[in-house]
Amino acid sequence: MNNNPLFAVAAVYDNPDKIISAVTKIANSGYRKFDVNTPYPLHGMDGAMKLKSSKLGFITLFFGLMGAATALLLAWWTLSVDYPLIIGGKPFFALPAFIPVTFELTVLLATVSTVICMLTFFFRFPANSYPIHDTQYMKDVSGDKFGVYVEAADSRFDLTELTILFNETGAVRIDQIYLPAKEVYPLFQPKFLWFLFSVFVITSIITYFSLNKLMYMEPFDWMADQQKQSVQKMSAFYSDEFGMRTPVKGTVARGFIPYKYLGQAVPADTMKNPLPPTSSVLELGKKKFLTFCSPCHGNFADGDSRLRGQFVNPPSLHTNRARTMTDGFIYHIITNGQNAMPSYSSQVTREERWSIINYLRVLQKAKNASDADLKMAKKESVSDGK
Repeated sequence: MNNNPLFAVAAVYDNPDKIISAVTKIANSGYRKFDVNTPYPLHGMDGAMKLKSSKLGFITLFFGLMGAATALLLAWWTLSVDYPLIIGGKPFFALPAFIPVTFELTVLLATVSTVICMLTFFFRFPANSYPIHDTQYMKDVSGDKFGVYVEAADSRFDLTELTILFNETGAVRIDQIYLPAKEVYPLFQPKFLWFLFSVFVITSIITYFSLNKLMYMEPFDWMADQQKQSVQKMSAFYSDEFGMRTPVKGTVARGFIPYKYLGQAVPADTMKNPLPPTSSVLELGKKKFLTFCSPCHGNFADGDSRLRGQFVNPPSLHTNRARTMTDGFIYHIITNGQNAMPSYSSQVTREERWSIINYLRVLQKAKNASDADLKMAKKESVSDGK
């Protein structure tokens, strides 16, 4: 005779049709605190139990939207309000650049909140034990049987009525599951406190010895004493005692020819443009011009800077001086820099510089077209049927 409080009455079935029939009767009788255990999912069981849609999806949706809003708000505030930066002529709130972090934060908050809420509110964490565990009922339904149990806490609970219902629906066994005896483990016992103190002292001693003594003893000091030279450290190997060595004068990378006019304000000679103005070259030049040149020179090279007076506005590239410059001299300015304009050799490759020059020539030609150019363009448009 078990003197512990009754937790539930469980019935075991050997047929899936019988368990569905029994669950249907239990739900129609008004019972609400019951659950079903089967070794595999049974089609139609959700309807028989009259289960409603889980509310967990609303939690996922709420925290997912909150993650997306937080990421977008933080990106907007940082780069548009608190510390605005012009990056390659892009707007302050460049939405495509913020999509990856927005996606990551959305997924992170949605998944983490789903797991935490599921464990806390739906699984009643930290209640990680359940009365049906380690019972013969659970062993049977984990193998080849099907089971249902009704909790005694249900307002409609009636032991006699449930026993009759289970027998009528073909139950092969009916079990009464009782709450386990409550075990109390006093936390502040002297033995336990001494154990914690001992662990603390031993761990502290081992940690201190390992990090402050052992690592400086042979052979464990190999990480600290290595045959290497740290940057900006004095070296006893070289006569000048400098650890950082500068390249030998005139050293260049293999396959790379340095720009020979670098550092000259007005070179005596200039290079020739090796790229023909093909459609692909002009497309590349347009892309790089709008990225690196347009913030200062404007989208059409009119000198209408978008930098709001942060730098000196450059002159228009449609002046006679700019239009009569050779391609090589413009290439020199992009590479070497001129006046307030810095060098763009690290941002734009050599091929991209020549492509930018070809695109600039197109802009200059379009803005300063002669009558002959207009007649030719009109003639070509007519021939193309435009």
